[in-house]
Amino acid sequence: MWPIYCVKMANTLFGHKTRALFRGQRATLDAEHRPILEANRGAVWIHAASVGEFEQARPLIERLRREHPDRKIVVTFFSPSGYEARKNYPHADAVLYLPFATRRKAKRFLEGFQPSMAIFVKYEFWPAYLKELKKRGIPTYSISAIFRPTQRFFHWYGSGALKLLHCFTHIFVQDEASRRLLAEHGVHECSVAGDTRFDRVNEVLAATRERQDARLLPIAQFVEEAPQVVVAGSTWPEDEVLLEEYIEDCRLKNEECGVKLILVPHEINEEHLHDIFQRFKGRFVKFSDISAMPSNLSRVNILRRADVLVIDTIGLLSTIYQFGQVAYIGGGFGEGIHNTIEAAVYGVPVVFGPNYKHFREAQGLIDAGAGRSIKNYKELEAALATALEQHQTIGAKAAEYVQSELGATEKIYKALF
Repeated sequence: MWPIYCVKMANTLFGHKTRALFRGQRATLDAEHRPILEANRGAVWIHAASVGEFEQARPLIERLRREHPDRKIVVTFFSPSGYEARKNYPHADAVLYLPFATRRKAKRFLEGFQPSMAIFVKYEFWPAYLKELKKRGIPTYSISAIFRPTQRFFHWYGSGALKLLHCFTHIFVQDEASRRLLAEHGVHECSVAGDTRFDRVNEVLAATRERQDARLLPIAQFVEEAPQVVVAGSTWPEDEVLLEEYIEDCRLKNEECGVKLILVPHEINEEHLHDIFQRFKGRFVKFSDISAMPSNLSRVNILRRADVLVIDTIGLLSTIYQFGQVAYIGGGFGEGIHNTIEAAVYGVPVVFGPNYKHFREAQGLIDAGAGRSIKNYKELEAALATALEQHQTIGAKAAEYVQSELGATEKIYKALF
């Protein structure tokens, strides 16, 4: 009864995402999916928790596909958001949920397609899978990993977790501090390769410069005559409260607000969007509405009158940062900020909330003079004022920082393939 009760409680507490997770993980081991696993025996298996980790693996996957098109690739996700966003990813032979890590399920899963190699991204340490992979002698790697003294591996109660790290054939870490920490605790199959996310955002930059996405035309029209533009990416309600106050202050100082805001919420469910629309009242326009308008002239007139463009469509954020003089990155008043280098690669200053300590790249941007953390509205106002005024100088530092961190994919690829 207890497991059934837990599942019911989880469904009640977490809703459709949890239900999708349970369904998807069960399906991976169902008879229906067995032929998919068997058809991909000998594949390179790459596991990412969600979309962010997948983006770290993506440069490696796509290089492998280009140079070894005959190699099969299986990608697994833990989160429903990751799976739903990339279930049709064209460079993988199969995209699946990873079943919950019990010893029995790990054995069944690995027996199904018998991977030639396993690659886990960043924070993914699954005891049952790692032990079974080691038992079967399958080369297993961790890429773009980062370690801190506060993690469970390095506490008196973490000896069992520390042993798991010896299941990896090799661990490619982001920085020298991680390598030293592992070495101090007896883990020596490790080397500094950097973070593959830098390579990924640089690829996005190159693709954006090569060809313009037609879907972005309304955004270009929105900012066409705007003297100053702030792009706020992956925002949460705590971020939006501050941004609303900022836009309101701009309007009070100047009836025609001198700053335009492109707002890209992290969640675009109806409840969150309703809160955003209530917050910005008549000063916003929805991207989906404006994109559907047949008349270009009507669209331009509406866009010129709006202070805020709300992007209620997924998959555009990484290319939208090109339209701003400054980027505000959401999440810093919650569990942690989202992807800062996705914006920095375009050469724009980056501003974010206080919870950034576990994000090496955010500290790197601050150290480079290209990023600034804020704790309240007063600090946000000051940070945006400075960033907008000096966006070219500060933005150049942001771009230089990203360029200095490139090359992780090359190092890992050469070592593995």
